[in-house]
Amino acid sequence: MEYYRARIEEIAKRVCSDMHLAVYDIEEKMSGKGRIITVYLTKVGGVTIDECALFSRALGDELEELDIIPDRYFLEVSSPGIERPLKLKSHYVSAINEKVAVQWDDGESRQSAMGTLTVVDQDSITLDDRGNQVEIPFKAITRAKTVYLAEAKKESEG
Repeated sequence: MEYYRARIEEIAKRVCSDMHLAVYDIEEKMSGKGRIITVYLTKVGGVTIDECALFSRALGDELEELDIIPDRYFLEVSSPGIERPLKLKSHYVSAINEKVAVQWDDGESRQSAMGTLTVVDQDSITLDDRGNQVEIPFKAITRAKTVYLAEAKKESEG
């Protein structure tokens, strides 16, 4: 099976620049009904449903016109969500000062930590886990995502 992610990403980035959006990630997978291409969009302040719909139409039109995917496919467009996976270094950079949950393999066992992402450098990230600085090499990370912690609502006295 041939994958078209790189070509789709190139076109998606061009469409995004016209709409003041950014490509967060692209997934391409096969299902029983055909190829599913999911494009995740982001921008400061979040992406609206209307922006996803406009982008989907624009990208869909480009893909149809260029005819780079010969078989049947389905295009899905979404934001990565409030709890979004961190896969690329750029994802980590965009999550600095946010709460993140990270799992990694230290060579002896699986480890996990949750804290504020404070540093992203060439080879590692650093989390502040309640005052404890945890440095984790990128190559050891098995899974990471941002974490949304809703603040407890204050009960009014009355």
